[in-house]
Amino acid sequence: MTLTATRRNLLGESRKGLESLLEELGEKPWRATQIQKWIHHRFVDSFDDMTDISKRLRTKLAEISEITEPPVITERISEDGTRKWLMRSLSGSAVETVFIPEPGRGTLCVSSQVGCALDCRFCSTGKQGFNSNLTSAEIIGQLRVATRRLAAVYPDRPRVVTNVVMMGMGEPLLNFDNVTTAVELMMDDNGYGISKRRVTISTAGVVPAIYRLADTTDASLAISLHAPTDELRNHLVPINKKYNIAELLTACRRYAENFGEKRTVTIEYTLLDGVNDQPEHAAQLATLLADFPCKINLIPFNPFPGSEFRRPSLIAVRKFQDRLVRAGFSVTVRTTRGQDIQAACGQLVGEVQDKTRRQERYRRINTVSEATL
Repeated sequence: MTLTATRRNLLGESRKGLESLLEELGEKPWRATQIQKWIHHRFVDSFDDMTDISKRLRTKLAEISEITEPPVITERISEDGTRKWLMRSLSGSAVETVFIPEPGRGTLCVSSQVGCALDCRFCSTGKQGFNSNLTSAEIIGQLRVATRRLAAVYPDRPRVVTNVVMMGMGEPLLNFDNVTTAVELMMDDNGYGISKRRVTISTAGVVPAIYRLADTTDASLAISLHAPTDELRNHLVPINKKYNIAELLTACRRYAENFGEKRTVTIEYTLLDGVNDQPEHAAQLATLLADFPCKINLIPFNPFPGSEFRRPSLIAVRKFQDRLVRAGFSVTVRTTRGQDIQAACGQLVGEVQDKTRRQERYRRINTVSEATL
């Protein structure tokens, strides 16, 4: 079945959304639990298969709605076991989803937009321009597709996808409603029942949406910081010109403090050779985050065609990490996975029918650069 824009796709409906629909149909709202379990636990695609629901209700639902996953165009498997799927969206473009297997866990990197409205200098997705937001069904559909396919690959694992990170294509908080609805389904026991500590929303710093987020979800939060000063971050992450580092950290602190339990924010920092990986940058970062409740994840840059940056040496990465550890921070270095299939962090491109002409602009820049070599 292909995605349509005319029928209501129940794959992306929250429990409240389903309850509201059932009330409109004159049905008991508690049937939403039954329907959700059929969709997300038993993976049925036809209302006829929902055998504990009356035929009358099944007929009504089939007339006005559907259960449709985003179609998989291609699947690529890395030599390290990482898998990348290219999935078609309603817009006609396509997005990429990545599964990273590790001992005792499996992380799914999920996309939220076709392309990205932001233009971070070191990210391949940003170079593709922007087409549209994904629907909640297209977002949760990535998890459903992965769960179904991976069950056959790992038959002995009761749960293959243990963690979800909203770190694929797009800026999640610029697609707020659809992302938070999908995240709710990820954590709902009638959906995928993943712990709130294992579902992470990453943002480049859409400050007003971070304040909204605290009233909407208690999923984990990650910030794409990548620079210790506004001057450097303005260059690398242009949204910083609108919401600076001080505003961003204030919003994140509010988010973390909103919950009674001890919560920290993950700071993501992509290391770019000679740009933000020097001793002075580590010192500035330590000062900036001195009293901020966080853990730091360092990401050695993953090159992509046309990129202006280089990956730092392993020695440089370890020295940067050591300086932060000595300053008292919990610091991890992200292991590069799936690089041979362009599935590593910052390498996702999909197939974007760009509405911003950014693709065309970068293509011209690269053509001129190659001509001068």
